[in-house]
Order: sequence, then C-alpha cells, then structure tokens
Amino acid sequence: MATTPATEAEIVERLTRLPGWERQGDTIRKTYRMETYLAGLAFATAVGVVAEGLDHHPEIHIGWRKVIISFTTHDAGNKLSLKDFTAADAIEALPYTPGT
Repeated sequence: MATTPATEAEIVERLTRLPGWERQGDTIRKTYRMETYLAGLAFATAVGVVAEGLDHHPEIHIGWRKVIISFTTHDAGNKLSLKDFTAADAIEALPYTPGT
C-alpha cells in the first residue's frame, strides 16, 4: 500500500520542529558535525538501527567528521511523507555531541 505524501502545511509545520533540518525539493536533510571520523561511523550506525526499527531508511553519507542524513518516501512517489518527519524526530532523540 502506498504512503500518502504530506501536505505543504504538514511539511512546513513539522520542519519547524526539527532544528538544522532543511528541505531540498522532496527531501529533508541534515548535516551532523562530528568530533572524529569514527564518531561519525558510530552515529551513522545508530541512525541505521533507528531506521531499521521504523522500517524507513535514509540516505546516509559519511564524510570526514560529518554525516549527512536525508529522507524521502519512495512509496509516496519520492515525495515527503510523515514517515520522514517521524524518522527525523527519532534521530534527533539520539544522544549527539556536535563536532567543531
């Protein structure tokens, strides 16, 4: 069963509750700064565990001392859905210490 895309009002309202997250077309994304490369790997793994539990998986880019997380909902026609925001909320709940 396909997921219903979020309305523009829902997107705007939910995004205001996610500090540092930005909308880029039909995706939301955030860059997390890390103290070390290994901290980024550990954080990305934690994000993966959360995503697996929610059965909603982001694109994860691991770079030197940064991790970029982005969401869109493929079964909503590659549009944003409330699943994206629920997953971003769960990631925001992870303990995270920003890097420099």
